[in-house]
Amino acid sequence: MEKERELPTPATSKKTPPAVGVTLDGWSTNITMETLRILIPKGRIYENVARLFADAGFPVTLADRTYRPSLGVPWLDAKVMKPQNVGDLLELGSHDAGFTGSDWIAESGAQVEEVLDLGFDRVSIVAAIPAAADEAALKKRRIAAATEYCNLASRWLGENGFDFRLLRTYGATEVFPPDDADLIIDNCSSGQTLRDNGLRIIGTLMQSSTRFVASPAALAVPEKRARIEELAMLFAAVLAGRERVMLEMNAPEAAIAAIAASFQGMRSPTVSPLYGGKGFAVKIAVKKSDVPALVPSLKKLGASDIVEYDLRKVVL
Repeated sequence: MEKERELPTPATSKKTPPAVGVTLDGWSTNITMETLRILIPKGRIYENVARLFADAGFPVTLADRTYRPSLGVPWLDAKVMKPQNVGDLLELGSHDAGFTGSDWIAESGAQVEEVLDLGFDRVSIVAAIPAAADEAALKKRRIAAATEYCNLASRWLGENGFDFRLLRTYGATEVFPPDDADLIIDNCSSGQTLRDNGLRIIGTLMQSSTRFVASPAALAVPEKRARIEELAMLFAAVLAGRERVMLEMNAPEAAIAAIAASFQGMRSPTVSPLYGGKGFAVKIAVKKSDVPALVPSLKKLGASDIVEYDLRKVVL
């Protein structure tokens, strides 16, 4: 998971954002309560973004057939839009921040600032042709290429020597070949849908994931910039918490050095004496992927009463 980035100060801003004081509930005490206009994407990205907001402390409530979800605080004004439109709307300045795939930012060419790579909804943008088709033969004639990514497709097809006519699609791109298109450019996660429709991948244009992005105009306003950075901090903490668990254990004094050494490459554990002087309590947050190897090793080193539990947020 990518850590929260330090946002560049836009050239239009002459002011340095003020230092932000943080209260126990994670929000600043010294910034103006100005509304932050947020775009949440429709479709497959929506559920992951809604869960991210909820885990960060902002439950998302959206009535049926509406596009204005409530995020539980008065200073967040959210609207649901297609991810294809998010970048352009942020560049226009009608909204302050939002979520979309990096593929749609690349497709639109929108001038926005990436705040955080959230790492979910990972897809590849690929070119595919019917499994039995000859790629070299396709380059010898004019072909029909179906895609939702007209700009990305035009660039890739031109760079790879195709003479083509684009067919703009609006979903279900994989059904076009072989009757209605010779080649498609589409997103895929595992490639199974392409294989199920008799297609094979001949090139990868880019990798994409969901990004938290912001309008340069919003970043030029110190109050909005501070809010955006605070949201990014909480989102990063939620994502870090999902990857980690807390391990707690008891251990005799003689085993503490070896146990601490087993956490090589991690932060130092918290060690505190047990009541009555009967050993020590050890606590450390570790990656979930490390647990299967760590727990048996810790047991062999003398740790006992090992407890593992989930974390809601980890602020690194």
